Amino acid sequence: MAVGARSGHEEPEDRPENPENVESAGATGRTESDGDSPDSGGTALKKPRSFWKELPLLIGIALVLALLIKTFLVQAFSIPSDSMQNTLQRGDRVLVDKLTPWFGAEPKRGEVVVFHDPGGWLEDTQAANPNVVQKFLSFIGLMPSAEEKDLIKRVIAVGGDTVECKKDGPVVVNGKALDDKSFIFPGNTACNDEPFGPIKVPEGRIWVMGDHRQNSLDSRYHQELPGGGTVSDDEVVGRAIVVAWPINRWAMLPVPKTFDQPGINAAMGLAPGALGAAGAIPIVLWRRRRLTSGRTAG
Repeated sequence: MAVGARSGHEEPEDRPENPENVESAGATGRTESDGDSPDSGGTALKKPRSFWKELPLLIGIALVLALLIKTFLVQAFSIPSDSMQNTLQRGDRVLVDKLTPWFGAEPKRGEVVVFHDPGGWLEDTQAANPNVVQKFLSFIGLMPSAEEKDLIKRVIAVGGDTVECKKDGPVVVNGKALDDKSFIFPGNTACNDEPFGPIKVPEGRIWVMGDHRQNSLDSRYHQELPGGGTVSDDEVVGRAIVVAWPINRWAMLPVPKTFDQPGINAAMGLAPGALGAAGAIPIVLWRRRRLTSGRTAG
């Protein structure tokens, strides 16, 4: 047999499916079936964008989200005066719930609310002059607005309520005296500086007072204006729910228990009974007339 000749019993030549061939191909780092081969129809991996190219998009999304949150969910407000001490201090930042009013929620007794100037309440207040950065930050809700004429007070009575306060006496709502010691400024009286009432609050409006009674130009001091010192529900921006800044003053703003006392809704609670009585009277009269006519006929 010639040297180098092959016999018919030798092993077949290596093929692609042979493990040895796979290992050999792996050693070279590439085979004909590789996905990035020009003839394979595969797609090469794309190089990811750099962080700096993505940054403008991320900032844009963040600004849009901030604007939506400020418009529909919550907004920050700064406390400009001492009229709500000690519940709120000058310079506190509060977060105001703007979502529930979108669903028809109305202000409730005892809530601390932010509302637009109903007209004439802030005439003597000096207008702020914020710079461009402050205007932009307040526009997207990252900073309280310095230009909007807003006030913050506590709701004492709502539409349909009768509210009054005599000298040396408590505030009385629908015949129920409020125990305000838990929230008015220490040493203040309920209304000795400006007694009022009784006043019937029109439907769709609220009567508001500051917690620092002797340092608050609230509903009591604007009775000569349209609305008689009351504020329209439509002017209410939302309820202040939490003191968010400074950190050491973080606190929720709950409704004091005195506003939940039994009978404070008596004026509204009597309405269904009165309507029931009014509806029953014609029925009773009709029945009596029928019985009387029956006896006469007999």
